[in-house]
Amino acid sequence: MGSATSDATDRGLARHDVPAPLRDDVRLLGSLLGTVLEETGGQELLGDVERLRELVIRAYDDPAGDALGEAAVHVESLTMGRAEQVARAFTCYFHLANLAEEYHRVRVLREREADFATRDVSPDDSLPEAFGQLVEEVGRPEALRRLRGLEFRPVLTAHPTEARRRAVSGAVRRIATLLDERDSQGLGGTSLAENDRRLLAEIDTMWRTAPIREHKPSVLDEVRTALGVFDATMFDTFPAVYRRLDDWLLGDEAGREEPLVRPFVSLGTWIGGDRDGNPNVTAEISRQAAAVAADRALAALEQQSRLVGRKLTVDQEGTPPSDGLRALWERQRRLSEEITAAASAASPHEPHRAVMLVVADRVAATRARDADLAYATPEQLEADLRVVQDSLVTAGAPRAAYGDLQQLVWQVETFGFHLAELEMRQHSQVHAAALADIDEHGLHGELADRTREVLDTFRALGAIQERYGPRAARRYIVSFTQEPAHLAAVYQLAELAFEGADEAPVVDAIPLFETFADLRNSVDILEAMLELPQVQRRLAENGRRVEVMLGYSDSSKDVGPVAATLALHDAQSRIAQWAQRHDLTLTLFHGRGGALGRGGGPANRAVLAQPPGSVDGRFKLTEQGEVILARYGDPTIASRHIEQVAAATLLASAPSTERRNSEATERYRDLASSLDASSRRRFHELVRADGFPQWFAQVTPLEEVGLLPIGSRPARRGLSVESLEDLRAIPWVFSWSQARINLAGWYGLGTALKEFGDLELLQAAHREWPLFATLLDNVEMSLAKSDERIAEQYLALGDRDDLAQAVLDEMRLTREQVLAVTGNAWPLAGRRVLGRAVQLRSPYVDALSLLQVRALRGLRAGAEGPVKDELQHLLLLTVNGVAAGLQNTG
Repeated sequence: MGSATSDATDRGLARHDVPAPLRDDVRLLGSLLGTVLEETGGQELLGDVERLRELVIRAYDDPAGDALGEAAVHVESLTMGRAEQVARAFTCYFHLANLAEEYHRVRVLREREADFATRDVSPDDSLPEAFGQLVEEVGRPEALRRLRGLEFRPVLTAHPTEARRRAVSGAVRRIATLLDERDSQGLGGTSLAENDRRLLAEIDTMWRTAPIREHKPSVLDEVRTALGVFDATMFDTFPAVYRRLDDWLLGDEAGREEPLVRPFVSLGTWIGGDRDGNPNVTAEISRQAAAVAADRALAALEQQSRLVGRKLTVDQEGTPPSDGLRALWERQRRLSEEITAAASAASPHEPHRAVMLVVADRVAATRARDADLAYATPEQLEADLRVVQDSLVTAGAPRAAYGDLQQLVWQVETFGFHLAELEMRQHSQVHAAALADIDEHGLHGELADRTREVLDTFRALGAIQERYGPRAARRYIVSFTQEPAHLAAVYQLAELAFEGADEAPVVDAIPLFETFADLRNSVDILEAMLELPQVQRRLAENGRRVEVMLGYSDSSKDVGPVAATLALHDAQSRIAQWAQRHDLTLTLFHGRGGALGRGGGPANRAVLAQPPGSVDGRFKLTEQGEVILARYGDPTIASRHIEQVAAATLLASAPSTERRNSEATERYRDLASSLDASSRRRFHELVRADGFPQWFAQVTPLEEVGLLPIGSRPARRGLSVESLEDLRAIPWVFSWSQARINLAGWYGLGTALKEFGDLELLQAAHREWPLFATLLDNVEMSLAKSDERIAEQYLALGDRDDLAQAVLDEMRLTREQVLAVTGNAWPLAGRRVLGRAVQLRSPYVDALSLLQVRALRGLRAGAEGPVKDELQHLLLLTVNGVAAGLQNTG
């Protein structure tokens, strides 16, 4: 990290074929961090950090040598205070390395854009290419129809949440800005020296900022953190994606013709609405969360409306107002002589500008809840904007109509006044208990606090709809839906909360199928759901649209990653066929996490592996915790992500894609059956062994993860570690990843592949079956972030050699079998950029893992008092750092 080892750093970077600009950025930031460490902790601190770094790099390059043992001895020799400083130093390094890699992605995307040629990208990467392929297969009219029906619905969720503090994230963004300034402006002389000074100041601040929060964030803290990404990128980036595609579709007529593209991104959020297992989410919190989001949306729309108005300086001589614009002006005058007089005075002979300035004032009044001037709905605002747009077109000024004003129209259509739809979620058993309580005591009797809270949730949903419209909140997800009565309960409770169906808000009860058994029974439950009168009424109102959610995390914890993947694929196929039989427009909602054991991995590849009919131009998924910032924190990366997912969603229903998936699924049906049975048996042999839950808590930082203040949600639903049934999937995955085992992402696959035995057929399946290829890709990622040498140290903390040996044997077998099928020399060898990034980070993660093992060993030995407190603090520091290094929180 300091200049003393810059040569070693360069050799390591060169060994992994790192592009020169990225190598320069990492070397610069590492050197500056070294300067800060030396200034604040002296040469001794820098020496301890560098010694550990040299040893773990040597150990990684020569696994058979004794360097890892030397590194462990060095870690044990550090005082507790010094160990904490070293852990913080490596964590800071990861934040800087992550920043450099992200900035290099932006740099590459910009360079690609500057030298763009569609032939250089694949259809699932580019919306124009995807549309072009669709035109070839179904013709332009049908391709346009499908494009106009395209839907991408990312839903922001707070868990597993961002492990790093928001203060650290702020410093990272400021350093990134300075890096961009240095790179794009070609600084030299005093300007370069000033940039160095500011970088040192920011890195110094990052180093001095406590990496762990004092307290868990509140739900509203989580809301504001997520909405910070809306302010930073989403508001402008979403319409920018529409614009890029529309420019391509219209060619030379772009800006002169009415756009062909309709908004296809619709944002949702669970933050403030997801109360399953989180007692901190109350009805009042949901109201406040909706209000915070609406205030952000209206503030952004007001600013944009005013900006558009001020720039719209076309005079009435050359651009005369239409009759519609004059009528709108008269309506505005009747609303307020004062604001129209001010607008007119500011815009002499510029009627379009005057009208837009009044529009901006009315958006401000909506935000301030001024009933006399406020827009009642976003549709009213959009209607006014369309009047201005049509007037400009009629007057022969289409570029003014379809320029900044069109961007504003898209923003209103995309975000409304609510910004993101607040989706409620609650466990089916909570609803059942509430109804039983009401049956026993009467609606107005002495009800339990939780029952009153359930009823208040529906009242909050109604209040949100009344203020911001049904688009703001109407979806209600039912966790662990296991029978149609669990969906009927939602409608019953909504009607009870308002004492009648006529008074109840619009509600769409959405089943969430999570366990292996629930996935198997899903179609039977859905079939019975259609008989509910409330569901029939909603289908008549919404054009027979229905939504079904699939849980990736609990199904994986239930039967293992391989069987869960196959069960999810089978359930999607059967649900799609069910919807087709009933002439329903189906949206499948994928509860995917950022981590591999929770359905993570490249979203566009996952979309293209879905069974025929299950996408049909609509893709909805959860964007969880740290993934939000990774995918949407930078506008260039956010645009890329949206375009990739949208392109894959468009292509997923192309005849060629559906044919390929259908034929491969049929061709490899016997393989799927074999993998399912073998992997599930192997997984259950481990997790159902006597004493496994207690052993799991011994060999991973499971209990300690619950102490880390990274989210408002408790780590468990209420039971002790005696049972895995009630353990949330987040700490299950998080704990295995911290131990460098990542068991949740691969366990059972090695045995399944070996027992199947036909390597030639497996290799053919890898080439021809998208689902299998995606599964192996994700397992390779999981294995690449695992480390057998480090895993052994964690497993040694337990007292079950048989379980430890089973894990290590399966890890080795899975690695061997997967590489034989893929033909790679090592995990991720076929994905050069990603593989290089993981290889570069791994030795540094090893350093933090050794520090974590030291802390865990002391805690498992029964440390008490101040020593226990120090060990727990060191452990939490390393958890934070490993999460930053692996870039998979949970």
